[in-house]
Amino acid sequence: QICEKPGELLLCEAQCCGAFHLQCLGLSEMPKGKFICNECSTGVHTCFVCKSCGEDVKRCLLPLCGKYYHEACIQKYPPTVMQNKGFRCSLHICMTCHAANPANISASKGTRVLQGGLGGAVTWFFFVSCPLWFTWFTTSLCCCLCVLATAQAVIICPNHFTARRGCRNHEHVNVSWCFVCSEGGSLLCCESCPAAFHRECLNIEMPEGSWYCNDCKAGKKPHYKEVVWVKVGRYRWWPAEICHPRTIPVNIQKMKHDIGEFPVLFFGSKDYLWTHQARVFPYMEGDVSSKDKMGKGVDGIYKKALQEAAVRFEELKAQKELRQLQEDKKNDKKPPPYKHIKVNRPVGKVQIFTADLSEIPRCNCKPTDENPCGLDSECINRMLLYECHPMVCPAGERCQNQCFSKRQYPEVQIFRTLARGWGLQAKTDIRKGEFVNEYVGELIDEEECRARIRYAQEHDITNFYMLTLDKDRIIDAGPKGNYARFMNHCCQPNCETQKWCVNGDTRVGLFALVNIKAGTELTFNYNLECLGNGKTVCKCGAPNCSGFLGVRPKSQPSLTEEKSKKLKRRPQMKRRSQAEVMKEREDECFSCGDGGQLVSCKKSGCPKVYHADCLNLTKRPAGKWECPWHQCDMCGKEAASFCEMCPRSFCKQHREGMLFISKLDGRLCCTEHD
Repeated sequence: QICEKPGELLLCEAQCCGAFHLQCLGLSEMPKGKFICNECSTGVHTCFVCKSCGEDVKRCLLPLCGKYYHEACIQKYPPTVMQNKGFRCSLHICMTCHAANPANISASKGTRVLQGGLGGAVTWFFFVSCPLWFTWFTTSLCCCLCVLATAQAVIICPNHFTARRGCRNHEHVNVSWCFVCSEGGSLLCCESCPAAFHRECLNIEMPEGSWYCNDCKAGKKPHYKEVVWVKVGRYRWWPAEICHPRTIPVNIQKMKHDIGEFPVLFFGSKDYLWTHQARVFPYMEGDVSSKDKMGKGVDGIYKKALQEAAVRFEELKAQKELRQLQEDKKNDKKPPPYKHIKVNRPVGKVQIFTADLSEIPRCNCKPTDENPCGLDSECINRMLLYECHPMVCPAGERCQNQCFSKRQYPEVQIFRTLARGWGLQAKTDIRKGEFVNEYVGELIDEEECRARIRYAQEHDITNFYMLTLDKDRIIDAGPKGNYARFMNHCCQPNCETQKWCVNGDTRVGLFALVNIKAGTELTFNYNLECLGNGKTVCKCGAPNCSGFLGVRPKSQPSLTEEKSKKLKRRPQMKRRSQAEVMKEREDECFSCGDGGQLVSCKKSGCPKVYHADCLNLTKRPAGKWECPWHQCDMCGKEAASFCEMCPRSFCKQHREGMLFISKLDGRLCCTEHD
């Protein structure tokens, strides 16, 4: 408790359950009888977070904990559970499990075993410097990077990482694009990880002081066996896999590294590096197809790295999904609770409209028709997406265009998908054009919608069920809804949404786009109608998948296979584009490797571009400006030899010993890249 070092310890038998060295207490031998520490004797305890004493500190409610805190201090840690008589501190919930499932206040898995051996199912790490603990599973199911063994039983998490002054790879770096819309501009940067956002994309006011993204506030950390993007020096963001320190070569283990750093293995080059959280962010599905990463000027090693990263990401994702499916089947979990309703329920000032019988359109169908107002009929109401009213329609009770009012749904069932949570599947065959279900929920206005999205962002809720009804009303099927709320998105769906007028009000129905066999999952394309998703990875697996929700699917080729084969046989004259004839400008800063707002060199034939900040420029250069690549770094004279990886260059007099051929890709580079 005093020096935070291991050894032979004396345990306090009072409330704090503290452990001490005899030397730290000023004792030469073990005391006789019951030992009570000074804090328990005086009743004045130290806060485990801020390390200051006071009578206003409170003890954690769990009997065997013994830690004391100021309420304001412990509330900064998300897993803390506040209760009527006090609180249960964050030491009793695994941070990794809690970040993955914040709704579960007992988010920990397996049997906890005291740190020091790997024989048990789970090893749990108990920190002496802050109120956090993490589990480490021998199956790597919840393998968190927030642990570094500094002795046999002492663990320090990387929240205590301290950057070494002068070490370039210890500097915090943020991306130059928004994590939501992928555009540059004025960005709000997280001070714990490389994430950056437009304030408008997060729909928040400009914060005062330090700001952290939702993931960092929730305690999310990188995991072992996770594919990430890593920033090293002036290289571009490079894909790598985080490795467990015990699985890397011995010489890499012996490399100098600090508390909070972890090893990564770079794809493409197979090099290792020790890095930290402020210079990595997670690899996302679809990153490999990004135009910014696979565009012009990309070398072979980098392309190989992207391909290897994509393959490895899919392998790890499949392993994770299989484990999750096995665990869910084992636990026989049910869908999250919600209230089942049959019709839309208005909230607040939102209204449901009802038309007078005289205003409801009348069709020309007859009761003697074979299928009056049916799917294959020529009912004018059906064509115009109006539902017939039984007191207005000439067909009367035989009318087949009253599916909304009569709730004529085919039989469906909720089931667990492999990778997309819960879904909905047909139990019977469904014809093309047939009514599948109505999308119902709470009817809310835009103000209430924004409030709910803001609440979801603050509480790390990622599932949204909001669908635009009209310019003033939104259906939220989250707290209340029917089976339609379980339908997943697909870029090549078998159902579609249609807005029908039913008794004078607009309602949303889901209709089959194709003939659907029994046992098939029912899906529809969320398009741009769903609110609150942001840039969420799409896992539909369709051949035209766009990669993200809210992004239009890739267009399908209009030619048949036969025609396309014929076209392939024809020798086509490939017209060279202007970009192929002459590469005018590169897309990324030659100094840091990121995109964004760039200034270009005006020297004839030089394609280099830079961020003004990377060159320490306070404003954009005017006139015929030449970049520093053309002047010697030592004397400022005209350069004769150039580093191909950064703006460093040298004249004939100073180039000796300053440049060498890279073993990585054979390019000429300076000593900074050795």
